[in-house]
Amino acid sequence: MAKTISTRVGHAFAKLLRIDLGPTPSPVRDETRTYGYYEHEPTVGDWFRGHTLTAPQTRRYIWSLFPFLHWIGYYNVQWLIGDLVAGITVGAVVIPQGMAYAELAKLPPEYGLYSSFMGVLIYWFFATSKDITIGPVAVMSTLMGSIIIKVQAVHPEIPPPVLASALAIICGAIVLFLGLLRLGFIVDFIPLPAISAFMTGSAINVCAGQVKTVLGEKAHFSTRGATYKIIIDTLKHLPSARMDAAMGLTALAMLYGIRSACNYGTRKKPHKAKLFFFLSTLRTVFVVLFYTMISAAVNLHRRNHPAFKLLGNVPRGFKAAGVPKIDVPIIKAFLGELPAAVIVLLIEHIAISKSFGRVNNYTIDPSQEFIAIGISNLLGPFLGAYPATGSFSRTAIKAKCGVRTPLAGVITAVVVLLAIYALPALFFFIPKSSLSAVIIHAVGDLVTPPRIAYQFWCVSPIDALIFFMGVIVIIFSAIETGIYCTIGVSLAVLLFRLAKARGQFLGYVQVHSVVGDHILNAPQEDPTTGFEGDIEMSRRIYLPTEHEGGTNPRVKIHQPAPGIFIYRVSEGFNYPNANHYTDYLVSHILKETRRTNPQAWETTGDRPWNDPGPTRAERKILMAEEAPTSPLPTLRAIILDFAAVNNVDVTSVQNLIDVRNQLDRWASPDTVQWHFAHVHNRWTKRALAAAGFGFPAVSEGSGPRWQRSIFNVAEILDGSLPGSMSHSHVGESEDWSKDVEDGLKVQESSASSSVMGVSGDEIQVVQTSERDAKVDTHRRRGRSGVGTGMAVVDGINRPFFHVDLTSALKSAMADS
Repeated sequence: MAKTISTRVGHAFAKLLRIDLGPTPSPVRDETRTYGYYEHEPTVGDWFRGHTLTAPQTRRYIWSLFPFLHWIGYYNVQWLIGDLVAGITVGAVVIPQGMAYAELAKLPPEYGLYSSFMGVLIYWFFATSKDITIGPVAVMSTLMGSIIIKVQAVHPEIPPPVLASALAIICGAIVLFLGLLRLGFIVDFIPLPAISAFMTGSAINVCAGQVKTVLGEKAHFSTRGATYKIIIDTLKHLPSARMDAAMGLTALAMLYGIRSACNYGTRKKPHKAKLFFFLSTLRTVFVVLFYTMISAAVNLHRRNHPAFKLLGNVPRGFKAAGVPKIDVPIIKAFLGELPAAVIVLLIEHIAISKSFGRVNNYTIDPSQEFIAIGISNLLGPFLGAYPATGSFSRTAIKAKCGVRTPLAGVITAVVVLLAIYALPALFFFIPKSSLSAVIIHAVGDLVTPPRIAYQFWCVSPIDALIFFMGVIVIIFSAIETGIYCTIGVSLAVLLFRLAKARGQFLGYVQVHSVVGDHILNAPQEDPTTGFEGDIEMSRRIYLPTEHEGGTNPRVKIHQPAPGIFIYRVSEGFNYPNANHYTDYLVSHILKETRRTNPQAWETTGDRPWNDPGPTRAERKILMAEEAPTSPLPTLRAIILDFAAVNNVDVTSVQNLIDVRNQLDRWASPDTVQWHFAHVHNRWTKRALAAAGFGFPAVSEGSGPRWQRSIFNVAEILDGSLPGSMSHSHVGESEDWSKDVEDGLKVQESSASSSVMGVSGDEIQVVQTSERDAKVDTHRRRGRSGVGTGMAVVDGINRPFFHVDLTSALKSAMADS
């Protein structure tokens, strides 16, 4: 094969710089020239070409930035009706919720309306979820309030609305950047127990902080500290409760009462389920309007001295519209809280959107959702909005209302816009305790119920402990601390599982298919059982020798062959776990084999300190006998199953090299052959080949030798099975025991072959089906029996990379 100019130049530079380009593979007897295939190694240029956007990919990327273009052309009247109902319903709910959440954020109530308007108005352009509703949420508002309190204590000159707008812009820019780079997969590193712990702990924190307002307690104590302190202070100052408790507690009772009544009515009268659903959904609006009327009747003539706390003046229109003020001192003021704010924006939104996507049978794009959140928070502050993200309660309402497209957000924006200009006078009389009751009722659904926690325990006790740890940390510390702890512990557990991943030594079992009490391939089997003729009734499978997978311990698992070991890598092969894998591999092999040459050292002083060897008396016995007394075999070959390996790195490959050298010393003067099965990544093959794997090992000073290699061939795209491989020849099979090694019997079958192995002058017919595979040997001297419709599956230039374990085992036995 002629070398290209770039290859020659590269080799010249390597020679000049004295760089070893790797071992030269041993010559392979090419008996497969008719259908030979040489696998080329990937190059750095291939990598860059694979990761560089082409013109079509660039067009698809730009097209994907605006998902509404994919469906807006199909919009119809039926979709419009569903969107109108959902949009108006959510708009009625978001108005009181938005103002209540603004109170949580230590901002005037109108800023909650501004955030509600901009979130739903912008999101639909970039949305991949029809259900999600962006706006102010309880957890983000609580965190925003905590940030404002901390910054105000140090920088009182920075107004809270200015700080909130600046934080929204910075968070939006960061999230938008992540989305444009398509880094949405980073949310997959936050597991469900961490998200549930965050939601539960935050909900408990918010509820505890609102009890003071619901009861109207006169005492001054902070509701922004640790949850347990808030609960203690609230109970301590119960005697200071005022008339606000009547407006707050009764409102809370009414909210839960209406929901319970509607749920009961749905169960008793299913045919009116839709009516009960809308009554339940609008309970927040009804309760707020009801208590607003009571408040107006009581306080209409005593505006300056109301009987209980009122929401107060809410300006009409967008009074805070303008260019947000943002500079370095403002950014430095909240820089320490920025990671927690970004995480809260992402966790809640992605968790909710994924959940409702699965329920309603569609898939969201996390990267595109990042873009939607980012742009919403970038543009929102120009109208006075503070950080907003997806809301669980409003999303659930929107989904149950039968929303059809993300365009429902525009309807919600219109409702909020009307409220901003038409209802400010009514907002003045809303009792603050009633709004706090609305908050408690809304965030109560975020608490993880006990049955879900029990499911965590059943699935993974460690994940359940992470969940409880996160909730406890949030209760006794702060929300952001709980976020960092749960994510950190979850990643630590992931790394521990990866680092301590343990491989498995495999053996084989010959299994048979059974229906009822009949073995399908038994001699007395009725051929008219209804099974197709090409289904293999008997097959060889590979199982862990120690029954780690829970297989029946009474089943005998056979060793592959004396001195040959099959080792399965279970969870990748990289620098965290490579040493753990190879330590177990070496220790097991040294225990199950004997040294090939017990007299490798002439004197006792030549032996290493950690291998003292036999005593003087034992050495005399060994020298007197013709053969060693140990029944253990010598080490001949190792087969690594890399089905779970996608990439390797320098550390893991160097670890393999060290182990190879160690085992070669154990097997000296012989060399250990290393075979690899199921290597599906070209870069992994390149890395292993660069380290000298994939080719026959050559003993030092012995020079190259011919390798009796086994290759798998299959039909080419426009080929057909040659006549010599028809049914009439398959029955003339011979056992492996007559050819290579005892103990490996192969069942005869009349099934047609689709994959064949070629070994020198021998054609190995590999039987395959959808469920299993088994091997049959078909001797045909010369190449006359192989048709032109066949081609080698893997490259013949790397004979020790195999498509499956069966091929790897046959090759290892042939070479041994």
